[in-house]
Amino acid sequence: MSNAVQSLRPQLDRVRRAWRGSPLPGFFGWWGGELAALLPASWRTAFGSGNSWFLLEHDGNHWQLRRAGTGEPLARWDADTDPAAQRALLDSAMQTVDREDRRLALTLPAAEVLRRQLSLPLAAANTLQQVGAFEMDRQTPFRVEQVHYAIRELPQPAPPGRLLAELVAVPRGVLDPLLAQLHAAEVRVDAVDIASGHDRLGVNLLPTGQAPQHVSTRRRVNLALAAGCVVLLVLLLGQWLHNRQQALAAMQAEVEAMRTEAQQVSALRQQWQDNAGAAGFLVQRKQRGVTQLAVLKELTERLPDTAWLERISVDNTGQLGFQGQSQQAAKLIDTLKGSDLITNPNFQGSIQPDPSTGKERFYMVAQLHQPAPAAAAAKPAAATSAAGDTP
Repeated sequence: MSNAVQSLRPQLDRVRRAWRGSPLPGFFGWWGGELAALLPASWRTAFGSGNSWFLLEHDGNHWQLRRAGTGEPLARWDADTDPAAQRALLDSAMQTVDREDRRLALTLPAAEVLRRQLSLPLAAANTLQQVGAFEMDRQTPFRVEQVHYAIRELPQPAPPGRLLAELVAVPRGVLDPLLAQLHAAEVRVDAVDIASGHDRLGVNLLPTGQAPQHVSTRRRVNLALAAGCVVLLVLLLGQWLHNRQQALAAMQAEVEAMRTEAQQVSALRQQWQDNAGAAGFLVQRKQRGVTQLAVLKELTERLPDTAWLERISVDNTGQLGFQGQSQQAAKLIDTLKGSDLITNPNFQGSIQPDPSTGKERFYMVAQLHQPAPAAAAAKPAAATSAAGDTP
């Protein structure tokens, strides 16, 4: 884990510098302060969160604990005090702060720490730790393996193309015995820093891997709440999508029903048009055709009184066939030749005498004369025109 953290440190430093160099921290700080000022003091205390630092100082054979930013000690005990008593004193002194927010820093006097200010190229901003190890032999009388060190970028303005950094180092012979005493008392610190007035400088000289791992229940609860919000949002979007799909399905069913009704209406319209066309065809055919009554009238007027008919038929082609008896059947053709309705009369078969009646039995075929369509259509038009001209 420590190697992974070390490999990610340049990227984290780059992101941290970009964040500090942007106007966002100032804006969010101002905005958060304005929002917090609107809350009552009791609410700010109850809902306030964040790390609260306590400074642990070693003075000769004594340990002293105070809160960062204040000069009044919260607890003081001898180095040879029982470890359980030391932990009890620490817990009692920090009891006003939630255990998850407690952070303990071992502060060293400025006289025991070596500090050097460096002017580095901007390209070294991403590899400050490696640059600090390289500059250790040049800037201090120690080798890198003899000290615990940290390097930080200074906020002061630097020449163009350069940045200002500070190298802070403490000999291992100074820091390791103090860490050993704390380890023997089962007291673990989160950072090793330098005292700066009533506060700390802001560096961390603690060796890698010795910082305690803090399990934040509040953060886990917040993550669980955030996950719950995401799940609720997904469910809400799913419900909205389900409602939209149901509405779409209802609209599609309604459109399908309307399409079915439209098809039925179209089928009825087509059926009506077909029926109307058939009726018109029958009417036109009836108007253009020759009625059987007219055929009977024509035969009655043309045939002599001595002849009568036994059977008469007219097919779709206008062919007329009739059978009967007459005293002189051969003269019937001459009788029918002058008709405007019956044309091409001819005998079919031979004329035979009927012994019972003494007449000749015959069977004739003829063709009915069909009027031209134009003439048939002109007659109603002429009749309509004449009706319109009649006063």
